[in-house]
Amino acid sequence: MLRRVLLLVSIALIAAGVPARAEVAAAPFDGSLQRLAEILGALHYLRGICGANEGQKWRNEMQSLVDAEAPQGERRARMIASFNRGYRGYQQSYRTCTPAADLVIRRYLEEGSKIIRDVTARYAN
Repeated sequence: MLRRVLLLVSIALIAAGVPARAEVAAAPFDGSLQRLAEILGALHYLRGICGANEGQKWRNEMQSLVDAEAPQGERRARMIASFNRGYRGYQQSYRTCTPAADLVIRRYLEEGSKIIRDVTARYAN
């Protein structure tokens, strides 16, 4: 009985054009955080094949970012998808560490640091 009532309420909400659940509005810095998540994913993969012996450092950084900024919902899903895109993109291209991979690592460390500085300077209290 309860299942039927919930189904009818859901259909009524959809028909009325009312969203079934409210999503937290995107923050103005979400694009920057998604780029940072993609960089973290790439670093997680590349630093591993280049022998940095950092274990789960970059994945843990990503987890901290997600926990702080988007503990649930669509924002969380987008951030995780960005991390995975960064990881998989380099996983498909690099099997071993190369001078090009080292260059990517250096550039991503710089870009990630810049994103963090910019977001902090602009949006931190």
